[in-house]
Parts: sequence; structure tokens; C-alpha cells
Amino acid sequence: MASNRGVVYMGPGKVEVQTIDFPKLELDLPGGGVRPCQHGVILRIVATNICGSDQHMVRGRTTAPIGLVLGHEITGEVIECGRDVEFIKKGDLVSVPFNIACGRCKNCKSGKTGICLNVNPARPGAAYGYVDMGGWIGGQAEYVMVPYADFNLLKFQDRDRAMSKIGDLTLLSDIFPTGYHGAVTAGVGPGSIVYIAGAGPVGLACAASCQLLGAACVIVGDMIDERLAQAKSFGCEVIDLKKNATLGEQIAQIIGIPEVDCAVDCVGFEARGHGSEAGVERPATVLNSLMEVTEAGGAIGIPGLYVTGDPGGVDANAKIGMLGIRIGLGWAKSHTFCTGQCPVMKYHRNLMNAILYEKVKPAKAVGVTVISLDDAPKGYHDFDRGAARKFVIDPHKLIH
Repeated sequence: MASNRGVVYMGPGKVEVQTIDFPKLELDLPGGGVRPCQHGVILRIVATNICGSDQHMVRGRTTAPIGLVLGHEITGEVIECGRDVEFIKKGDLVSVPFNIACGRCKNCKSGKTGICLNVNPARPGAAYGYVDMGGWIGGQAEYVMVPYADFNLLKFQDRDRAMSKIGDLTLLSDIFPTGYHGAVTAGVGPGSIVYIAGAGPVGLACAASCQLLGAACVIVGDMIDERLAQAKSFGCEVIDLKKNATLGEQIAQIIGIPEVDCAVDCVGFEARGHGSEAGVERPATVLNSLMEVTEAGGAIGIPGLYVTGDPGGVDANAKIGMLGIRIGLGWAKSHTFCTGQCPVMKYHRNLMNAILYEKVKPAKAVGVTVISLDDAPKGYHDFDRGAARKFVIDPHKLIH
């Protein structure tokens, strides 16, 4: 039996690289036991990324169980195909959407692959290596099994060309489509003025997406100087949320008025207060501030993660995802809100083409940094400290 290693959650603040089972073409049954998974493939991982969503689990801010193999941002080479896989072949280089989708249910057939009805017994939607998302083994490893391969996988037709841009293409599994989805659902288009809360990798990917969509002015707010500098490096205006001036006042200093056309929340439930409250957790701060600065009739995209269970929540309500949202303000301004997981398959093929034809360079925008599998714990540590980098794990030393 071939060997396999993966990044395993060992409790709040701790991950380890451990020997794990080599994947098999089989599925766990809800009542126990397994059955063959002939629609699946086994991948040798080419690139697998550390995500801010992973960081929520590692901080102990979810109900993730100890022993969970992490990783939902996967790019790999097919080394084995199940009997029922028709169109994906051994040797194919593929991008894996973080959403696991059956391709058969009502939601999948309508393009809502982020909330597939068949791949998670607990609720709609599933993902690799993530709490409450179906128990699927994560891909921060050397090898992983991917089900429903013909439906889910995006094949790169020219392997050499793809490998030359693998730092960009690995972002297709999650953060580039997720950032793009946030921009699209906020209504960003040619000439838009947009505010993005958060200059982490998703926020920076969203900013690059806004530029791709033709936004006239992209404003990014954060409290970490290194991340603000990264946003500024590719043409964004920036707002330092540590300052005591209100968000509206700082926006007015840039565009002359305190409101933008639309906004995107790329922070989520671990939000911190602004100004004098910088560093103090205020989980509703971002959503409330976006309603204040988004013009009447505007839209707010919310790709930032909000959870139903947060052991580290600031109060009893926050622990169950009940936040003090000023919905009356949003209602009065006729705002449109879009929440939930990005349906990656809706966007990944077109975004792949945008990368291959050099219309966008998301790796540069988010600061892709390639590390080894053994360096994954350090990557988690550095990311948690606010490094303006997107850590891409290269388990087999295939990226040059």
C-alpha cells in the first residue's frame, strides 16, 4: 500500500503533518461501513492551499473534531479512475472545486453546487476537510479521493501551459471564484466604485476580480499594514481601519462622498471593531458598517464566512451565529444581500481562461508563496499573524 501524509487539526492552535490512510475509491455509509465509489478518482496533489476558513477551525472557533485532515483548495493529477468515470482520464491535471457536488440533485442541476442536497447527511453543501461539511477527507495531503469526478473536475487541456501558471490556477479551487462571486453578487461592473472589507487572500482576490469586471475604483479596508500595502501594490485604494475616522469619512477622503455603489464582506464572523475598538471582537461590525456606506439600492456580497456554531463567540448569541445586525438600516436603504458558499463551478472555467490569456494575475494580487507539506504548520502560524501571503503547499515538489 502506498503511503500518504496530511495536515491534521490537533486542537486549537495546533496542526501536525501525520501519516494518514492512502485514499480508496469508496464512500463511508451514514450507518457505518463503506461502499464502492466508482464515480471517483484518486489525485496526486500538485498544489493545495491554506485558506482563511481553515484558520477559523485551527483557532478553535468552530466545532471541528480533533483528527480532521484539513484542506479544501486542491489541484492535482489523476492517478486512478473509478469504473464509471468516462471523461476524466489518468494523467489529467485538474482543478477541484471546494464544493462537493453530485450533479444530480435539484440544486446541482440549477447551478447551486455549493448547496448540493446529496453529499452531506447533516445539511445542504459539502467540502473537503471542513467541519460540518460531510466528513470528507481534506486535501492538504499527498493524495486525496474526489467523488463525482466527471461532474466536479475542471481539466487543464495543456499541462505544460497550466504548470507555467500553476500559482494562479491553484486559486480556482476556492478564493478566486469566491472573491469573484462576492464582486458579482455585489453588482460590480464597468465604472463601479466598490468597498471591500478585508485584505486577506479572499479580499485581495475579490479586489482583483473587481478590476477584471471593470470597476473604476476599488477600495480595500483592513487593520494590518502589510495587507494594505499588498492591496495598494496592484492599484487599490486603501483604508486603515485602525484610524479613529469613521469608514464613511475615510471613503469620502478618497472619492468625495461617504458612500460607495456596492460593497463586499471578505471578513466574516471574526470581525474586529474599527478605530478605538480595533482589536476588540465585534462580529457584526463589518455587516453594519457596509450597510452604512453602501448607497440606497446597492448590493452587498457576503463571501466572508459566518457559522452556526462558534465556541469562542463573544457572547451566547454569537456562539450560535446570532449577531446584532442592523437589518432595519439595510431594509430602509433597499439593500440586496447575497450570502453563502460560492458555487465554484459557475465561474471556474471562465476564470481559468482569464488567467491563461493573462487578463488577470490573482497569484500576484494575493501574494502566493509556495511551501512544502512539512512547512504547513509554520504556514498556518504565519498566516494567523496576518502575513500578506497566500500559502500554497507543494507536497511533491512539482512547482518550480
